[in-house]
Order: sequence, then structure tokens, then C-alpha cells
Amino acid sequence: MKTRLLLPLILAACGASPAPEFFHATRADVTQNGRNYTVFYTEKRVEVIRLGYATRGEHQGIRADMIALIPQVTGCKLAESTLHGDSGEMRGSIRC
Repeated sequence: MKTRLLLPLILAACGASPAPEFFHATRADVTQNGRNYTVFYTEKRVEVIRLGYATRGEHQGIRADMIALIPQVTGCKLAESTLHGDSGEMRGSIRC
């Protein structure tokens, strides 16, 4: 019984975890249009992670919000041709 409770507690404590290339990156937790995101960034790269559930019709707007967050949080310009991912997680290069 104890092991059944342990796994959900461990997973709940994780929150947004960065990709390995962002382990030493700056972290910013932000809210945009009522939705929570975590942004990890270095001098040259950025990762945006959406927190929480999204319904089928929300993904296009969420992706636009995630892209808009990048210059707001980092103060840098996104190199849009380098952007990869979806409305759950995306990564790209930035120029400061």
C-alpha cells in the first residue's frame, strides 16, 4: 500500500523539469492569459513548458502565448526557424 502512494507523491513533486541542456539555466515561472508556464533559458537557448491540461481547441492560442513569452521573459529575440515542439513544450534559439 505504501508503494502505491509513493509514486504519485514523487511525480507531484517534480513539477516542470528542464531538458538536460537546461539543467543550469535560469528558470522563470509565469502566467499568461490565465495559464501557467515555466521558462528555462540560457544566453542562446530557451525552453517553454506549459503546466496543466489543455482542451482540443486551445492549442493554437497556447502556442502563440508560449512564443510571445520568450522575448518577455528572456529579453531576447527568438530565432523562429529554430523553434521545435508543440503546445506542451517547445525549444528554440534566442539572440540577445
